[in-house]
Amino acid sequence: MNIHEYQTKDLLKHYGVPVPPGRVVHNDAQAATVAEEIGGSRWVVKAQIHSGGRGKAGGVKAGNSIDEVRAIADDILGCLLVTHQTGPEGRLVRRVLIEQASNIEREYYIGLVIDRATRRITLVASAEGGMDIEEVARNTPERIFREVIDPAVGLLDFQCRKIAYKVGLKGTLLPQAIKIMKGLYRCMRDNDATMAEINPLAIVDNGQLLALDAKMTFDDNATYRRPAISELRDFDEEDPKEVEATGHGLNYIALDGDVGCIVNGAGLAMATMDAITLHGGRPANFLDVGGGATPEKVANAFRIVLQDPAVKTILINIFAGINRCDWIATGIIQAMRDQNITVPIVVRLAGTNVEEGRTILNGSSFPFIIASNLNDAAAKAVTTVKSIVTHI
Repeated sequence: MNIHEYQTKDLLKHYGVPVPPGRVVHNDAQAATVAEEIGGSRWVVKAQIHSGGRGKAGGVKAGNSIDEVRAIADDILGCLLVTHQTGPEGRLVRRVLIEQASNIEREYYIGLVIDRATRRITLVASAEGGMDIEEVARNTPERIFREVIDPAVGLLDFQCRKIAYKVGLKGTLLPQAIKIMKGLYRCMRDNDATMAEINPLAIVDNGQLLALDAKMTFDDNATYRRPAISELRDFDEEDPKEVEATGHGLNYIALDGDVGCIVNGAGLAMATMDAITLHGGRPANFLDVGGGATPEKVANAFRIVLQDPAVKTILINIFAGINRCDWIATGIIQAMRDQNITVPIVVRLAGTNVEEGRTILNGSSFPFIIASNLNDAAAKAVTTVKSIVTHI
C-alpha cells in the first residue's frame, strides 16, 4: 500500500524528522490561504499522486507570490499528470501540497528497504540525492552505500555515523543525520512499512537538514493491525479492479497482456504467467483466489478479470489442496451462466476431487478447453488467443 508525500511527512514528523512547513489543499483558494498562513516569500506547489518523476512532468512548481501560488495550484489541480511511472494514461491530480520553499545547498538520498537476500532491513544512502536511486545504482553503483540492520538491536548510532561519513555528512550535520536516520527507521519498523525513503534530504539555510520529499510503502497484509495506516489509503490512486478484488479476498494485479489468469496460490500464479510468456503469450493479470476459494469467489474472479477489455481468453489453473476441484468447477459454471461469458476458457484442474471437478465441467453445455497440465494449459491459452487475433 502506498501513501502520499504529505501523509508520509506527517508520519515522519512524529518521529523527529524535520520537514518543511506546509499543508495539503484541494482548490486554488485554499492554496493561497495556506501560503499566507505558513509565511515566507516563496512557496512550492506539489501534485499529490502515487508516482515518482512529478517534477519532470510539471507536477512540482515554485511560486514567488500568493497570486502565483494560486495560479499554479489551479493549473495543476484537475490535470492528468503523465510520468514515467504512470504510463501514458497519467494520473488525475486531486490535491496539491503547499510548502514553504527552501534554499538548497546540497541534496542526499536516505532510504530503508527490506533486503530479500539477508532478510533484514537495510539502510541505503547516497550523496546523489534528488535523482532516481535506480538510475544512480545502474550508472554509478559505487556511489551507493548500504548498512544491514540487525533486528535484535535495531539501527545503531555507529552505523548511522558510518553511512553519514561516507556520503559527506560531517561536523554539525552529523548529529542531525543520525537523528533523521534513526527516526526514519523507527517509523518504518513501528508501522510495518516495506520501504521508506527521503529524497532529497537537503542541507538548507543555516546548515539544517530537511526532508524535502519522502515516500513510504506498507505491507498490505499488516494493515489490519495498523488501522491508522489503513485509513491513509487513497482508493482513487488504485486500479478499481484491484480495489474490488481486495474486497472479495482476492489478490489481483493488472498487467498489459491478453490472457486472463485465475489461479490459486501466488507461486502457482507466477509459474502460470511464466508458462504463458514461454509460449509467446502475455498474461493480462495476476490473480490469486487463495487457498479457500468458494464458488462465489471464483465467480467474482471472473467478473474482475473480464473488466479488462484486452482479455481474449481466460486460463484457470487450480491445484487443489485445501481447495476442492468440484467447488472450483461449480464456481466456473456459475460464472458462465450468470455473466454470459463468451471468451474461450482453458481449464486445468489437479488435486483434491479432481475427477469430480472434471465431471462437472464435462457435464455442462459450455465448450471448455480442458488441459492436462500447466504446460498444456499455457500452450492452449496462447494458441486460442492467436487464433482469435488472426480472425479479427
